[in-house]
Amino acid sequence: MSIGIWQIAIVVILVVLLFGRGKISSLMGDVAKGIKSFKKGMASDVTDDNEPKNISEENKDLDKKD
Repeated sequence: MSIGIWQIAIVVILVVLLFGRGKISSLMGDVAKGIKSFKKGMASDVTDDNEPKNISEENKDLDKKD
């Protein structure tokens, strides 16, 4: 059994009747804002670190202290 076009249409109609058009559009707007803020946060994390760090040199310094 596969899902046909009529089953999908009935589910969509039920969702619109239960939640209303206004709530669905506001929910989608909130999801879009969340995605934009996530992308902005990821972009700012990448640009904060201008110089790459060499981890192996830091580990050598720690070994010498011990």
